Amino acid sequence: MNSTLLSSLTTSAVGGPADKFIEARTEAGIIEAVRSADAAGEQVLIISGGSNLLISDDGFPGTVIKIASEGFTVNAEDSCGGVAVVVQAGHNWDQLVEHAVRHAWSGLEALSGIPGSTGATPVQNVGAYGADVAQTIAAVRTWDRERNAVKTFTNSELKFGYRDSILKQTTVNGSPRYVVLTVEFQLPLGRMSAPIRYAELAKALRVEPGKRAYANDVRREVLRLRASKGMVWDSKDRDTYSTGSFFTNPIVPAEAASALPESAPRYPAGADGLVKLSAAWLIEQAGFGRGFGLDQDSVSAGRASLSTKHTLAITNRGSARAADMVAVAREVRAGVVRRFGIELHPEPLLIGLEL
Repeated sequence: MNSTLLSSLTTSAVGGPADKFIEARTEAGIIEAVRSADAAGEQVLIISGGSNLLISDDGFPGTVIKIASEGFTVNAEDSCGGVAVVVQAGHNWDQLVEHAVRHAWSGLEALSGIPGSTGATPVQNVGAYGADVAQTIAAVRTWDRERNAVKTFTNSELKFGYRDSILKQTTVNGSPRYVVLTVEFQLPLGRMSAPIRYAELAKALRVEPGKRAYANDVRREVLRLRASKGMVWDSKDRDTYSTGSFFTNPIVPAEAASALPESAPRYPAGADGLVKLSAAWLIEQAGFGRGFGLDQDSVSAGRASLSTKHTLAITNRGSARAADMVAVAREVRAGVVRRFGIELHPEPLLIGLEL
């Protein structure tokens, strides 16, 4: 049995051992590791920053491949077309955002402080504060495990949706058909941000929604806001030992939204009259406050709980197992169904686990 504990590779710090563990530092190394595991008929789990995975206490019965490729190249930079930057899948996301802001590459600043790797961002169409990566990604280069060949997706081919993409849709139990190798971003040049779409951020920046601000100021305020919610990794803060937001904001038909109290936040969600609700509001109104689960008599015996800063995160208080975190999630999800008849869905990939 491999001695690598997956808890050491995830931001929630839970997860049992890997049967086999490989760290791949180059594109060629990633492809070789995946091909070898597939040829041997082994199950494959791809991991990088480990911020969007909740892994069973039993570990993973196959090969775990850690994507550790780093660096980026600037293919073009001019005042009209902006900058085209190709980023290795294992490159730390927030380091890329920081570099972009410092070098006046606009468009990523509202995504500051999100943990994990760049290669994971298109899978979930990662987003925050009114921005998501679909707005700036030009192409994603992948290894297609079914065809044993490199495949590059353009933005439109990725079928981006709310926390969704073709990359996620073709992933089963953490094992993707398409393994991300590089991500290409097309970013305008300038010190100003993209338009500020999120009311809380606009208020913090003292600008009207839809207006721009200096990207440096946007990054600073986003990091401050995220830290206040326990959403910036800090080894000394147990509220950051999580997968980030555990539940996505539910998208429901307008008639379902109309059954909620008038005070319920709701936002347009594209065609067909769909409405996006606030998962945090539903959780809180169903009776689950910050810190739910800390009681020693709770379902997790106090080992796991909702964050004491934000009700969307389920946190490891120091000795939690994956089973404890899932127990809290089940309780919260069931409570929201009882109160509102709306089922919440997990945002992280659950490996060897079910809600």
